[in-house]
Amino acid sequence: MKLLFLGDIVGEPGRRAVRVLLPALLAREEIGFVVANGENSAGGSGITGAIATELFGYGVDVITTGDHVWDQRETAALLAKEPRLLRPGNYPLEVPGAGSVVVSKPGLPPVAVLNLQARTFMPAIENPFTLAATMVQSLRTQAPVLFLDFHGEATSEKIAMGRFLDGKVSAVVGTHTHVQTADEQVFPGGTAYLSDAGFTGPHDSILGREVAPIVKRFLTNMPQRFEVASGQVRLQGAIIDIDESTGRARSIRRVSELLEPVATR
Repeated sequence: MKLLFLGDIVGEPGRRAVRVLLPALLAREEIGFVVANGENSAGGSGITGAIATELFGYGVDVITTGDHVWDQRETAALLAKEPRLLRPGNYPLEVPGAGSVVVSKPGLPPVAVLNLQARTFMPAIENPFTLAATMVQSLRTQAPVLFLDFHGEATSEKIAMGRFLDGKVSAVVGTHTHVQTADEQVFPGGTAYLSDAGFTGPHDSILGREVAPIVKRFLTNMPQRFEVASGQVRLQGAIIDIDESTGRARSIRRVSELLEPVATR
């Protein structure tokens, strides 16, 4: 089977890229399962119920998040009732939502999706490594295919997680930096790895936001309003080909597709 993971969807431009580009990509690549990071899909910060419904309607099977998951007031209640929307599993147990889900689709083996958040240069929450070991051990009894979105800043921490879980999960793909890396590989134990999937949204930008306010912030250290950018929009992520019987990855390939602008007269 082929699993597509979409890097952080940023604002309306990112959602538009999913709506326009995803159907043809699914058909062309014969993709059976789609995971997308949606933590920046609501105006570039957080996610809402309406947007989650929108993304599910476009063909996304599971939505993962990260440190911006709480940026919209309604998200806590949404997490409590929508199991296909995940928050990092290493938040405290009393926090709404869950860090994993097992989804069954006709013609495919059950797929377990995990969401964890790194700790280097990130908020101090539970150790993702010790929690990953426990979560994976349980989920391997429920699904042969396991995918982890590891949301974090430090490349070293992401690679360490990939190596730690090699042979135990089908793929570990990083999010959060919004810069697609070129280190895709399949580790010896059969785990596909990519440090960062990039982002789906406006690339004529700084990580999806307008350039001028961010440059001004660096120049002056004064607060600025970071609006979602416009201009060139891309859909980025990775396609992982997985052996359904063993859960081992056969290959991983980066995706970066341009959304052609609407012609004007």
